Amino acid sequence: MVTHGLSSALTLYGSRTLTLSQAAAQAGLSEPEFIDQLERRGIDVPDSERAAALGEEPSVHAD
Repeated sequence: MVTHGLSSALTLYGSRTLTLSQAAAQAGLSEPEFIDQLERRGIDVPDSERAAALGEEPSVHAD
């Protein structure tokens, strides 16, 4: 069951009203847990935000 806090956080992040960290906090989840919830619902998470939340180096695309 999706809680109201998670549901609204997903919606607000999807519309880019909240940042990833703000939406995760509203949902009561860590950023990696929130990313998992976003991915399960097909909501795009930019690579730069994913890398920052997961403590990874952002991928660099060569021209």
